[in-house]
Amino acid sequence: MAAEMASSPETAPPGWEHVSPSPPPQPPPEMGQMVCGKCRELISYPRGAVHVKCPCCQIVNFVLEAHQVGNVKCRTCSVLLMYPYGAPSVRCSCCRSVTEIGAHNIRPPVSVQQGQPPPPRNPSN
Repeated sequence: MAAEMASSPETAPPGWEHVSPSPPPQPPPEMGQMVCGKCRELISYPRGAVHVKCPCCQIVNFVLEAHQVGNVKCRTCSVLLMYPYGAPSVRCSCCRSVTEIGAHNIRPPVSVQQGQPPPPRNPSN
C-alpha cells in the first residue's frame, strides 16, 4: 500500500501543498502626532491622514501639517495657539477667549523662513 502512494505523483503528502509566495512585508507607515482639540490627548496617526479620530473622546480632528499652521499667543492667557493659515481668529482651548489673527501676529510663509525667495506672483492678480 505504501508503494501505491509513492507512485502517485498527483498527490503530495499532508503539509507539502503548494503555497504561493507572499509579497514582501511593507514598512510601517511614517507616523505623526497631534493633540486632540477636545480632550488634549496625544494622538499618533499615519502621515498623510487628513482626519484623525481620537481614541479617548471619539472626536474627529482635522490634521494640519507644519507648513499649514500658524502660531499665536492667546490674548487672555498667553497659551501658544495653532491655527490653519487664513483663519481670521482662533478660540483658545484653555480659556475659550477669541484671539484675532492680525498682520502683527502672522508668521511669514515657509519659503521666507527658510531663506528662499517667495514664488513669483502672477501680475494679472
